[in-house]
Amino acid sequence: MRVAELWRYPVKSLAGERLESAELTVNGIVGDRVVHVRDERGRVITARTHPRLLALHATLGPDGEPRLDGRPWAAEESAVAVREAAGPDARLARHDGRERFDVLPLLVATDGAIAALGVDGRRLRPNIVVEGVEGRAERGWPGRRLRIADALIAVEKVRGRCVMTTYDPDTQVQDLSVLKRIVSEFGGRMALDCDVLEGGVLRVGDPVAFV
Repeated sequence: MRVAELWRYPVKSLAGERLESAELTVNGIVGDRVVHVRDERGRVITARTHPRLLALHATLGPDGEPRLDGRPWAAEESAVAVREAAGPDARLARHDGRERFDVLPLLVATDGAIAALGVDGRRLRPNIVVEGVEGRAERGWPGRRLRIADALIAVEKVRGRCVMTTYDPDTQVQDLSVLKRIVSEFGGRMALDCDVLEGGVLRVGDPVAFV
């Protein structure tokens, strides 16, 4: 097995960036989901209810701060784009605490499960895609540990999936049959919620092994 893809999502619920290497700490990939979209009450807004957010692309700038379609996340142009996508009360806020993640700080997907579902793997919004995995073998991974370069990852559980999987990552067109299939064929769960026990630098092509 080896690392096939690495992904970071500097702004939660926006399209992410594909990486060749990434620094991993116990709080996940550095720069992942450090800015959120919030409403006037401070509640997080996601693409589950505002899928147009997926049309905006977030990257991490050389200064370590997120950029939104090439602009600083705090720029007025970024604020306007977010309001157009998520409503007039939407605003961007920075928060890099561990609780910024829906579940755990790392999501690992496998090529076998993605192939079995037969859709674009970006719908699952993984941080790491591992290739060389047969079929649905990932379902037997919870409770095991993975070594990737210097990093050590604990696989906790298979993640329950939501309506975000139904949106095309490029067009945002909804296809409810995707989630119906995940429910009927995969028990509503795909990809792996993981904790990071030891950090390190990950690179595409790194071997992945059970410890």
